[in-house]
Amino acid sequence: MLGPVILAASRSDRMRRLVSGAPVTKQVVDRFIPGETVDQIVPVVQDLTAKGLELTMDVVGEDITRPEQAAAARDAYLELIDRLKDLELGERAEMSVKLSLFGQALDGGHDLALANIRPVVEAAAAIGTTVTLDAEDHTTLDSMFAIHEELRRDFPETGCVIQSYLFRTEADARRLAANGSRVRLVKGAYKEPASVAYQHKSQIDRAYVRILRILMAGEGYPMVGSHDPRLISIAQELARRAGRKPDEYEFQMLYGIRSDEHLRLAAEGHRMRVYTAFGTDWYGYFMRRLAEKPANLRFFVRSMITKG
Repeated sequence: MLGPVILAASRSDRMRRLVSGAPVTKQVVDRFIPGETVDQIVPVVQDLTAKGLELTMDVVGEDITRPEQAAAARDAYLELIDRLKDLELGERAEMSVKLSLFGQALDGGHDLALANIRPVVEAAAAIGTTVTLDAEDHTTLDSMFAIHEELRRDFPETGCVIQSYLFRTEADARRLAANGSRVRLVKGAYKEPASVAYQHKSQIDRAYVRILRILMAGEGYPMVGSHDPRLISIAQELARRAGRKPDEYEFQMLYGIRSDEHLRLAAEGHRMRVYTAFGTDWYGYFMRRLAEKPANLRFFVRSMITKG
């Protein structure tokens, strides 16, 4: 029941000031966001890959208001890619990008976001890796899918994200699977109205399984974005039925959540990619992590009470 309240708070300037000013916040944020700069995040990349894990890197931020902020986001990703080049990790370290951070919501935002994301995709390809376009709220998706299709003409490994709580997603999954796309399936972490999205966990979970079945049976590369043990087991069984080898799909989980499971899946021979966010504009990302799982919220509140 608290999830929608927390998601609403994620867009509140007043709550941003309150949470950001709490003395304990940084300690808890560090659990999910291991650094603010490229210099801080490179050792994290080295540590995770040394353990047999892969990464998708996210420079946090969204809802920008000026074109120069979009250019700064583009440059932050280019700096990250330049540093990853020396590590020679190839596709073991890819990028995840929110197009809102690249100017999608500004005047002329579709073209602006495409112009900003293209050099990032080009730079990623030059070091042997790729970019995945994150899904945001439902009003942004037609633009995101159009940009994804445009980028795939030159960079077919460009991925995208779909969300099981949206009614439209089964149709999107069929189209993407037929086109051979790299697709990350998640449940969804934005506050969406009942007119476009399922509102109950059981409905969202059932939709997740239906969509995952489409992706596993299709021509693309499924990326299973879930921490749910039941869904992970179902994904393994669907992959087996579809005749997929371990390198023909992967699991993805967030940094700081179920870290032991990351290592277990990797040790069993699965591709296990850790979604690793970094940067200073962490508030929206952090609040969605609290909304997704009650245990995260309990952890935050318990830490505040202990410090108090």
